[in-house]
Amino acid sequence: MFNLLKVASLVSVTLLASSGAVTAGNVPETDEPIKVIMNDWTGQHVSTKIAGALLQKMGYNIEYVSAGALPQHPGLAQGNLHFQAEVWSNNVGDLYPKMVETGEIIVLGDLGLEPREGWIYPPYMEEKCPGLPSYKALYDCAQAFATAESFPNGRLITYPADWGTRSRDVVAGIDLPFNAVAGGSEGAMIAELQSAMATKSPILTMMWQPHWIFAAHDFNWVEWNPIDGECIEENQEKETACGFSQATVNKVVWSGFEETWPAAFKMLSMMTLTNADQNAGILEVDNKGRDIHDVADEWLANNEATWKPWIAAAMN
Repeated sequence: MFNLLKVASLVSVTLLASSGAVTAGNVPETDEPIKVIMNDWTGQHVSTKIAGALLQKMGYNIEYVSAGALPQHPGLAQGNLHFQAEVWSNNVGDLYPKMVETGEIIVLGDLGLEPREGWIYPPYMEEKCPGLPSYKALYDCAQAFATAESFPNGRLITYPADWGTRSRDVVAGIDLPFNAVAGGSEGAMIAELQSAMATKSPILTMMWQPHWIFAAHDFNWVEWNPIDGECIEENQEKETACGFSQATVNKVVWSGFEETWPAAFKMLSMMTLTNADQNAGILEVDNKGRDIHDVADEWLANNEATWKPWIAAAMN
C-alpha cells in the first residue's frame, strides 16, 4: 500500500539544521523522522505545517509525505506514516474505523475546527430556482443548473474522486436529476466557483468550511430535513433525506507513535486550531500566493502564548 504514497516534492525531508529548536532532557528521543501526512487541500496543509513547525521547535526531524485521504489509513496502520493533523470523520471509508477499533491507528483528539459540509450555490440562483434552499427544489429546477453536457439534468460538482463518492451516492439514492461530476482538485473547484460568480453562471458544488472562499463570496447552503442524531448518508429516500453527516476533525497517529516520540505525542494531543486560524492561513496561501512555510511560521510568531505552553507541558 505504501507504493500509493509519494514523498511530497515541495518539501521532502526537513532536518533541523536551523536554530530555534527547543530541547529539554532526552527530547528528541530519536533522530528517526516523524512522517507527517500532506493531503491535497490547503486547509489541511495549514494545520500540518503548523504542527510540523511545532515539532521542529521541539527538536524533531520531520518528513512530509503526500498521501490520498483514503490510502493514508493503511500507511498509518503499518507505521509507514506517523501523523495526520486532519481526519474528517464523515469521509474515512471502510478501513479507518476498523483500524481505530483494533488500535492500529490512535485518535489523539479533536483538532478544534467547527466544520460544515454540503452543497452550496450563489444567492442569485434562488431567482432561477425559487424553492431553494430546500433540496426538494432541485427536482423541479434541475435545468437551471444544467450545462450543455448535462442537459436536461443539472450539474453538481463533487469532491475529487479520491476523496470518496458521497455526493454521487446521495444523488443516486434520492434519484435527483443531476449529473455528479468530480472536481479535479480543490484548486479546480475554487476556480470554477469564482468563474461562475464572475459571470453569474449556474453552479452547485460540494464544499466545506472552514475555507477562505466564504470570506471572499456569499454562498447559500442547500438545506435538508432536520433529524435527531447523525445523518446516515447511505440509503436515503427522497422525502426524508438528511443530506450529509457533519464531521469532527481529529488528529491521529500510528500506534507506535507514543512509544517512539512520547513528548511529541503529548504536544500533538494538546494542539488545537480554530476556524479563524485556518481561514486566515488558507486566504494567505490561496488568495495572496504566499508560501505555506512562511504562513505557518507567521502563525507561530503571532501565537506564542498559545503554543509555548503545549511544548512546555510536553517537555515535562
